[in-house]
Amino acid sequence: MGKKLGYSLAVLWGVATVLFFLFAILPGDPARMMLDQREDAEQLARIRAKYGFDRSLPIQYAYYLNDLSPIGILNNQDDTALNFIDKPGYSIAFSIPFGGQSIALKAPYLRESFQRNGTPVSSIIANTLPNTIVLAIASITLAFLLGILFGIFSALRPDGFLDRFLSVLSTLGMALPSFFSAILIAWLFGFVWSSYTGLNMTGSLYSVDDFGDFEFINLKNLILPALTLGIRPLAVITQLTRSSLLDVLDQDYIRTARSKGIPPIRVIAKHAIRNALTPVVTATSGWFASMLAGSVFVEYIFGWNGLGKEIVESLNQLDLPVLMGAVLVIGGMFVLINLIVDWVYQLLDPRLQKS
Repeated sequence: MGKKLGYSLAVLWGVATVLFFLFAILPGDPARMMLDQREDAEQLARIRAKYGFDRSLPIQYAYYLNDLSPIGILNNQDDTALNFIDKPGYSIAFSIPFGGQSIALKAPYLRESFQRNGTPVSSIIANTLPNTIVLAIASITLAFLLGILFGIFSALRPDGFLDRFLSVLSTLGMALPSFFSAILIAWLFGFVWSSYTGLNMTGSLYSVDDFGDFEFINLKNLILPALTLGIRPLAVITQLTRSSLLDVLDQDYIRTARSKGIPPIRVIAKHAIRNALTPVVTATSGWFASMLAGSVFVEYIFGWNGLGKEIVESLNQLDLPVLMGAVLVIGGMFVLINLIVDWVYQLLDPRLQKS
């Protein structure tokens, strides 16, 4: 487990490094982006010193890693990139003085938005990430339950009409790009058939009442984006369940159970499905992690105020800190989910602890 944790930290470091140098070579002055049309020479100099934009690229990279690291070097005496006093969103647990500076245990600092009057990136992500998590959980739950059900129906009557029909639907589900599926589903169910479905083309988890007095949770707006985002994993889980169940039904112990006169439903429910679901659970965990990154276009098309929509808007506005912070958070959650899955596998199968 320690080796996998080390690999995970290396992956996060690699993501942070690629992001920094990718955006560092883009044209434009970050200090001018932060000040917009209000800059003067003194303000520009102050911003550049505050974030280290006046230093060489390797020094800026070191400051960036220092901000992201949970253990960092801080300075509260001069106006440099190590000064944390006037940086909104900087959260320090405790610090130890060290040679005129401090070594501190702190929350990773994602800096401030260029376009939102210095709003901390961590606050922006905290407001949008829960919506993305809700959407991902709803999508993967829908795909998992329906996928297993469809896969069982297909495996019970292989090469029958229902099996072929679900096979065609699964192929289409895997082939259609998510942005095309989102546009098509939003148009059909949210516009053409809206009088029957009662659904909207766009909408987020929270809606405002007609008088603007309060917000309320509107789960109706979750249906279409969850359906769209769940199409591809639904197709994969359906085919994987079908294939795995057919292999299990061909095993000797299944034939033995049938020869003993055990009812077919009990054979499938008690003996076959349990053993057939192992690869399905593996695929589901991977899809859930990828949904956090794959919801970008779905959220934007449906107007779902999640992290994916925030990424698109930040890219349009060249709000680089928000964009970099969002990608880092998604990468961190992807790594965390895979670590949790590996840990659960080791609990279920102790043999994996030796690998």
